Amino acid sequence: MRSVLRAWPPLALGVLGLVAWELVVRLAGVPAFLLPAPSAIGAAIGQQFGVLLSTSAVTGGNALVGLLAGFGLGVLLALLAAWSRLLRELTTPVVLAASAVPIVALAPVFTTMFGSTTELPRRLVVTIVVLVPVFVSTARGLRQVLPVHDELMTALAASPWQHARFVRLPGAVPHIVTGLRLAAPAAVIAAIVAEYFGGLQNGLGSRVSSAAANTAYARAWAFVAASIVLGLLFHLAGSLTERLVTRGRT
Repeated sequence: MRSVLRAWPPLALGVLGLVAWELVVRLAGVPAFLLPAPSAIGAAIGQQFGVLLSTSAVTGGNALVGLLAGFGLGVLLALLAAWSRLLRELTTPVVLAASAVPIVALAPVFTTMFGSTTELPRRLVVTIVVLVPVFVSTARGLRQVLPVHDELMTALAASPWQHARFVRLPGAVPHIVTGLRLAAPAAVIAAIVAEYFGGLQNGLGSRVSSAAANTAYARAWAFVAASIVLGLLFHLAGSLTERLVTRGRT
């Protein structure tokens, strides 16, 4: 009952927003190239449902592969940075600099390097985008170790790997899953944006651009709606993972 009570206000607001959107478009005579009506977008979703599923699967697959690769690489680099001061001074500036590189610059470069007939360029873009929040969050968690734990591991003559395995890494788990939650929807955004810059025309981003170029604006918005749903699914998966992991530790 509490879940229902929490869910109905945003659902009601969403329905009211769609109704207002429909009325504004019809009563004001807004051109379709500016803003299609929700009814037209719904009709396009019904007509293109199979295509929406296949393109969402492609984009979602690229986002998932890049998410897993960026997550693993981010945690590994954070562990290396926590283990060695030299590695920390080498890796941290590079990772933070990667966060300043725009996707619009990375995607064409990777497409030129690895070819336009493979999904690798898009997955690399997602990997870099995911790497940054995971690395930053994990590194923050690895630094938050109680002094008594450090002293205990030193007294036991633990190796750096044992220190990381038994003290630093378990204590950083909440921060790691928080980084995963933040990176999950960003992976979808990166995968979609990367599809605008060449390569295979089989994902949501490429279908949005091609539909808009052909003045099929309702169809373009249908692919936008599919992109929103895909991003929400990744966000929910990340949030559920965080909740399960943190609940198991409390």
